[in-house]
Amino acid sequence: MKALKKGVTIIVSIALWGVILLAALFAFTTLATRDTANVSSLAGYTPMVVKTDSMAPTFYSGDLILIKKCDTSKLTEGDIICFHTIINNEYALNTHRIEKIDEIENMRSYTTKGDNNAIADTHIISDGDIVGKYVGKLSKFGHVMDFLSSSMGFLIVIVLPMLLFFIYQVYHLIMVSINLKKAMAVEEAVKKAETESSEKAEAQAALEEARRLKAEAEAALAAVKAAKEAGAEAAADKKDDNQ
Repeated sequence: MKALKKGVTIIVSIALWGVILLAALFAFTTLATRDTANVSSLAGYTPMVVKTDSMAPTFYSGDLILIKKCDTSKLTEGDIICFHTIINNEYALNTHRIEKIDEIENMRSYTTKGDNNAIADTHIISDGDIVGKYVGKLSKFGHVMDFLSSSMGFLIVIVLPMLLFFIYQVYHLIMVSINLKKAMAVEEAVKKAETESSEKAEAQAALEEARRLKAEAEAALAAVKAAKEAGAEAAADKKDDNQ
């Protein structure tokens, strides 16, 4: 029974920590790309959700891609990069492949194109526009992030498990407190029993000592009495001799 309880506790803990990590990833993904002018990163990496199929079959809409900060001077044609651009007259982030690199007086400019697009992107970008280089993806995981972005998804996947985790921790704390009180009560009872046993042993030892002293006193008294009687007899014998 204890083994089963321990196994369930471990499984619940793993599941809850998984939810916490998922919530952390969601929060970071959301915050990292909220401001297109300043993209945040963790250890140089930024997760992003793909919104279109312009780069299919490399990655698709709904995938979660990882962008890593890079040295733009080492970029080559064929690399996939994430960059600041303008889409439908709005500032946005885009991730396409470098089709061409031009360099004039140590200033580089990049022509990009989606693998699934027929023509190259309209806007030519520079080193300052580049956020980082594409390094990998989690297929369909972007759908999870999108679901978490909805009120229902956030409630079911984040809020509810976190609430259950909080309730579980409170329950665990209460049980630990109860068990601690039981352990303290048992320890107190053991100490009391040991004290009573010690006192009983001391009383028994005192009784034995009293008996020993009594015996010695009685022996001494008997010796004195015997000596007195012997003295009396000796005196009587001496008196008879004198007569």
